[in-house]
Amino acid sequence: MKLMKNLLFHEIHQKSRLSIKKANDALKEFELYSSQWSILFCLKQFGAMTQKEIWQYLNVEAPTVTRTIARLEESGWVFREEGQDKRARIVQLSSFAEQQLPEIEKRVQNVEEELTSNLSDEEQEQLVTLLKKIGQSF
Repeated sequence: MKLMKNLLFHEIHQKSRLSIKKANDALKEFELYSSQWSILFCLKQFGAMTQKEIWQYLNVEAPTVTRTIARLEESGWVFREEGQDKRARIVQLSSFAEQQLPEIEKRVQNVEEELTSNLSDEEQEQLVTLLKKIGQSF
């Protein structure tokens, strides 16, 4: 069973790297990287969020998210405001981002379809369900 677990980790890692590479290629024309897209995706899905909510959702270290948000802000994709608690910074999509997101989402969807083209719809649903179960106990 130990070999199976190592193989599982290896396969997840390899497919993650492939997904990131393909996403980065698709996002290049927008001068974005997959890590930046992850934040834009969160904001699109959930609306304005604090930086803490973003790093907790993405399971990424706070300084990394802060740097990435700063780059997105400099590029005009997001803006930050002080929350009611002066320590909390609320991050929101800019109007520029809202205009660009439909095309970006199409590109990312194309990557997803390419990567999962060998899977039936049922297998894709099963994959998503299984991936969501990994790490739930943390």
